[in-house]
Amino acid sequence: MLSEQGSWQPTLITSGIVIVLSVWSLYAFSAAGLIVNLPLTRLALILITFLYLARGIAGLFLITSPMGRSPEFWVWSSVICMLFGIVHLIGLQQQWASL
Repeated sequence: MLSEQGSWQPTLITSGIVIVLSVWSLYAFSAAGLIVNLPLTRLALILITFLYLARGIAGLFLITSPMGRSPEFWVWSSVICMLFGIVHLIGLQQQWASL
């Protein structure tokens, strides 16, 4: 609705999310050995994994008070975040010795 009114807010928020997720993917690629080693990779991946898992769990508690979002949004986005968190956790465990 805001974008229909000509607001830049949705674009800025989405751009911020894209930048954060892109940086997070660079750290995952770095840990996997696909790109150059980035600084603080171990710490970054611990925090990224924690944030994905925390968002996945927290979102399930927001189903009953959705804060302007539908319950379906909270369920699906929580499932997606949990899956990303689990994949990151597995990868972190596999690569821990080489980080």
